[in-house]
Amino acid sequence: MKEKLLTIPAKPGVYIFKDKADRILYVGKAKDLKNRVKSYFQRSSGLDMRKTAMIKSVSDIEYTVTGNELEALVLEANLIKQHRPRYNVLLRDDKSYPYLKLTINEEWPRLEVVRRINKDGSRYFGPYVPSGPMWKILSFIKDNFHIRTCRQSLEKRMRPCIQHQIKKCAGPCAGLINHNKYMDMINEIRLLLEGKNNKLLVSLEKKMQRFSEKLRYEEAGVVRDRIVALQKISETQKAATPGLGDIDVIGSFKEENIIVFKILFLRNGIMIGSKDFRLKNISDETPAYLMKNLIEQFYEKEIIPPAKIICSDMPEDAAILSPWLSDKKGSHVTIIAPKRGQKRRLVEMAEENAEIIYNSGKYSGRDMLLQKVAERLGLNIIPKDIGAF
Repeated sequence: MKEKLLTIPAKPGVYIFKDKADRILYVGKAKDLKNRVKSYFQRSSGLDMRKTAMIKSVSDIEYTVTGNELEALVLEANLIKQHRPRYNVLLRDDKSYPYLKLTINEEWPRLEVVRRINKDGSRYFGPYVPSGPMWKILSFIKDNFHIRTCRQSLEKRMRPCIQHQIKKCAGPCAGLINHNKYMDMINEIRLLLEGKNNKLLVSLEKKMQRFSEKLRYEEAGVVRDRIVALQKISETQKAATPGLGDIDVIGSFKEENIIVFKILFLRNGIMIGSKDFRLKNISDETPAYLMKNLIEQFYEKEIIPPAKIICSDMPEDAAILSPWLSDKKGSHVTIIAPKRGQKRRLVEMAEENAEIIYNSGKYSGRDMLLQKVAERLGLNIIPKDIGAF
């Protein structure tokens, strides 16, 4: 092992600890591989009990040199996702999240539900967690805008399907709507999905007025019904943070060896969903390290990051995480940990929800048994290890 440590270069990259059975124990990244890996094996390393147990099991070290820290971060995230090493902090979540995909790259755009993001020129709206609000707004769009949802090629005209017969589609396949009018609908749907309901209402009211002035009362009536329906759905979508745009808010609550994260998804000020994670056996890890791991593993999935990620604690390697997230989004992503103001109040709301989630599961299953052991023995903390002699 000593000889191996001497050969590791002082360059950025990813290191892998393995045991005697060639199982991957831990994956990490470093700006300087040599210094980082050596630090684990120094007596003054100050490792916690869990990491100390890991180092005792290490029988081999592998490493990959990368061009820079950003490349190391991407490789680290991929390896953790692939191997799920025992000693890495892992999110127990293998789900994909639903998005609404508006295919504005097509001549006759359509709307569909997807769980995979592709850089294909389409607009993606979400994630919707839970998915209930997404199905509600999708139903609203079908009832009021009659956009196509099929994947048919519209190069040749054909007979309209049952969706047109039940007045859920305008029938572009049969030439029953001209392209300009259809694209007007698409632009209105985009405003709705962006959360710009007030702007859409103003646009619809002007359109209704124009139809009325031209004595096109039937068309004015259709727009009027659309306005009424939009006003009803807007009542359930009041903006919580007008002016802040698209943001994810991450709050945490940590006690003893458990931390709970709560992520709030806000798009144009409207809360479209939330997600929570509970991590155990992390008593010796810093909040900054845990926040870094959460961001890496959560956004490594099929997730489009928003323009801003607001955190209760500034994550480690924020200067590297930001360009990595920006590359995934296709535009700049900022990570901040506000200390005051409106953004800080949002963080406090996420933290409060994380605490509620922590308390709701505090005395369940194994944790409840350990809590009882601590109470019987008069311990101030829940025991992590119990030995019998």
